[in-house]
Amino acid sequence: MSNQKINLQPAALVESTIRQDQGQLSSTGALVVKTGKYTGRSPKDRFIVKDSITENTVDWGEINIATDDATFDDLYGKMIKYADSLKETYVRDAYACANPNYRLNIRVHTEYPWQNLFAYNMFLRPTEKDLSNFVPEWNVYAFPGVKADPKNHKTRQDNFSIINFTKKTIIIGGTAYTGEIKKGIFSVLNYVLPMQNKVLSMHCSANTGAQGDTALFFGLSGTGKTTLSNDPERRLIGDDEHGWSKESVFNFEGGCYAKTIDLSPAKEPQIFSAIKFGALLENIGFEEDGYTADYENVEITQNTRVSYPIYHIDNIMYKSRGDLPENIFFLTCDAFGVLPPISKLTPEQAMYHFISGYTAKIAGTEEGVVEPQSTFSACFGAPFLPLHPTTYADLLGGKIKKGSRTGDGTINVWLVNTGWTGGAYGEGARIELSYTRAMIKAALTGELNKVEYQTHPVFGLEIPMTCPDVPNAVLNPRDTWRNEEDYDKMAEDLALRFIKNFQKYADKAAPEIKAAAPKPLGVKS
Repeated sequence: MSNQKINLQPAALVESTIRQDQGQLSSTGALVVKTGKYTGRSPKDRFIVKDSITENTVDWGEINIATDDATFDDLYGKMIKYADSLKETYVRDAYACANPNYRLNIRVHTEYPWQNLFAYNMFLRPTEKDLSNFVPEWNVYAFPGVKADPKNHKTRQDNFSIINFTKKTIIIGGTAYTGEIKKGIFSVLNYVLPMQNKVLSMHCSANTGAQGDTALFFGLSGTGKTTLSNDPERRLIGDDEHGWSKESVFNFEGGCYAKTIDLSPAKEPQIFSAIKFGALLENIGFEEDGYTADYENVEITQNTRVSYPIYHIDNIMYKSRGDLPENIFFLTCDAFGVLPPISKLTPEQAMYHFISGYTAKIAGTEEGVVEPQSTFSACFGAPFLPLHPTTYADLLGGKIKKGSRTGDGTINVWLVNTGWTGGAYGEGARIELSYTRAMIKAALTGELNKVEYQTHPVFGLEIPMTCPDVPNAVLNPRDTWRNEEDYDKMAEDLALRFIKNFQKYADKAAPEIKAAAPKPLGVKS
């Protein structure tokens, strides 16, 4: 294609965006764009081509929706023809996986210059020497102007994201939401790495302490994954996607994609400071001056976002790699106020809660949500998992039992509730961020290995009885409720939700994992 602009620098992409009246600069120099109709991913419109490679390996269902090669070819052909008709298209050579043993070369083709800036920010950036002989293994085509015909292409609507593992190509059309690009490649890695290399692919943040100790932070949107992993006392390995191989934890990406709703320099100073020239702000509102970002504005969406290259963060880990983890944190925003603010898990409980991937939605976050709703997303990233969740859980369990290479070799797994205490949403209060940070710090420094624990009667979790810089009264959630019987009823209700959700995985889960389930009153083990 003669109209391709290849590997433009961020400044040129910003200039192109503004010249085409597709965005503007904010007061900090970040580029601000609107992604149009779609301001978030559309998981019900994501497909995988079902062929000889994927037919018996992909976990087909509501998450991994099958399409055929003919449909892919038709939409791909339509996309190439459309791209040829444009005055300019944008091409970015990049790669995923900071561990060179698993490097995946990617070529991203986009309709808009700011989509290409997103690819520059989010993927790892080859050196000039790398680019001189760069050969892509995977191609991604993201052209919002190409729409599917639901009748002919058997899609739900006119937007789509299709992964073809045989042709090593992803096509994205009908939507300009940039997160589809990043999560398409993440889905590829979630298939390739566990299948071919026995590497655990993870939807998590990771950082490293001064002593070289690595920590992982798993959690669904709104649980604090990005906030808690951006710690000024620790070096950031990565924000969202990682691999755990036999020799290291490594970042898949070269940037961060953070939610900006209610962002402030007090709560999240590192993220706030990273929003400067080269960063891409999506769907935010402005203050009255028309160029200062208003992070409390949700007129367009609650899912306001910023992408920026990881070097916008000062305190980062060299080469985006760290040692094997010593601590793992499962973050959940429990709007029912049942789970402890921090508790310790056995390896079997870790696998159970990993498969469960629990958090809760609160009233007002989505249309129709008027009271807390339990949400379960397997492995804290179900929409991106082509394989059965137990595949990833078995890998995690094996690695936990094998242990770390540092300290005493033990890997501690913690369940951290960043949600409510003293009652459910509407009655209780959100757990203070300062307390959560103090509990995580105590876990990382080993202070929580020195205290006494009590066992939660329903969930079987080990709850610390003391923690530095945290009032003892908040550690056991039952003690924070005005009426302990109300707490017991809510705990039983949440336990039953866990059990019901896990039924879909039970046939492939090992007996010891199933035995780690919560045990509400009247339910025998």
